Amino acid sequence: MNDAPLELKQEILAACRWLEAKGLVVGTYGNVSVRVPAGLLITPSRLDYQTMTPDDLVLLSLDGHVRAGTRLPSSELEVHRQVYLQRPDVHAVVHTHALYSAAVACLHLTIPPIVEEQSQVIGGEIRCTNYVPAGQHQRLGEETARVLGKDLAVLLANHGSVTCGRTLQETLFAAQIVERVAQMFLLARAAGGAVPIPPEFVRAEHERYRFKYGRAEDNVLVSSSAKNTEPTARV
Repeated sequence: MNDAPLELKQEILAACRWLEAKGLVVGTYGNVSVRVPAGLLITPSRLDYQTMTPDDLVLLSLDGHVRAGTRLPSSELEVHRQVYLQRPDVHAVVHTHALYSAAVACLHLTIPPIVEEQSQVIGGEIRCTNYVPAGQHQRLGEETARVLGKDLAVLLANHGSVTCGRTLQETLFAAQIVERVAQMFLLARAAGGAVPIPPEFVRAEHERYRFKYGRAEDNVLVSSSAKNTEPTARV
């Protein structure tokens, strides 16, 4: 098969416009891809999201060869491709130039797990890559995949952020959470610094969120925990 379903293409276009509406991308800075049986489907280079059509998306094999599409794939194709090559569990990748996450990336800092939604959705700290000069696409992709490791989000030094996930919707939500957490981190840093959540609680919350949250077994666990917890006095 040398093409991707129209429904999937429309979902990617909707994702791009959502990112723009949320202020997570500016102009044509940012890109979206989804893993497909043939390889990956990605947004094209330097094309406005408002005028982009399903036919503008580019289908490539995982070795980087174009299988369908007439436009150039995103210049940051290697970021997406290297993540897919390293992470068979990942089915979508989103790259943004959102304000606060880019600001933290300019500081070359790691964001420790400072708030519950970060523990749940991201699953731990958000690390930052080494700086890679513009135009060194292969090196940027390799550095992104290296620092990302088994995580779901990474900051690109002096650049932006990358998130990944099991679905496009999960990946978009992760991108939104990264930006929100980056803002909290900068605010807390200005006030003296945030106190990180202990690692054991981070792991437990992430596991619960990914596999139990919103399901019947989660309700049973929460109810059982509430029964076994003695009320504490307020200070």
